[in-house]
Amino acid sequence: MTTAERIQRDIETNRVMLYMKGSPENPTCRFSKTVVDILKQLNVQFASADVLLDMELREGIKQFSDWPTIPQLYVDGEFVGGCDIAVQMFESGELQPLLQGEVA
Repeated sequence: MTTAERIQRDIETNRVMLYMKGSPENPTCRFSKTVVDILKQLNVQFASADVLLDMELREGIKQFSDWPTIPQLYVDGEFVGGCDIAVQMFESGELQPLLQGEVA
């Protein structure tokens, strides 16, 4: 399985998928921690992958999304964005309906 196939499987199998540095229990960068905190505050179940454990995944996710930074949040198979976008969407109220599967 290629890295792109693994990512595709991850985002199809998990409604909310977060590629991050560290784990939800122990984020190793403040940007990953910020997104984890938002998801936890909204009581959202999510899967995650630690890109620090797999250099192919770390580079592959950047190519897959055409987005240069980690963390990366996917919902319903679609790339939502990184930390800044997640924070903006959370603060504007756009993220909550998306995570709850509501149509805007």
